[in-house]
Amino acid sequence: MITRRPSKVEKKCYLINAEGKILGRLATKVAEILRGKHKPDFSPDVDCGDNVIVINAEKVKLTGKKLEKKIYAWHTGYPGGLKSRTAKEMLEKKPEFLIFSAVKGMLAKNKLRNRLLKHLKIYKGESHPHQAQKPVELKIL
Repeated sequence: MITRRPSKVEKKCYLINAEGKILGRLATKVAEILRGKHKPDFSPDVDCGDNVIVINAEKVKLTGKKLEKKIYAWHTGYPGGLKSRTAKEMLEKKPEFLIFSAVKGMLAKNKLRNRLLKHLKIYKGESHPHQAQKPVELKIL
């Protein structure tokens, strides 16, 4: 098997509009682009994916009763510090976290995941500070 060298990888920048998109379908496409599986010279041990910018994070959809039933839980580290929020509350307060956690769960659980997630930028609203990278808009069904 021939692996690609990290110095030879050419990275592009993609812009994805999350307005009206279903969270899981959006996250699978973003994870595929971050990983580089859409490229013909994909290598599983090298960060050969592209950069992804997601805008309109607050307008993402969840199907079924997930808004009320899906729970995001975390622990503060203190005794009795278990906290939780529903997906509806997270969508109102931190919509970026919904997309981030969905993409994070779809990537391999290894050291490469943290490097790949640094190439993901998620924003509320239409504006983003990455115009200089000239991102290519990507249409997702």
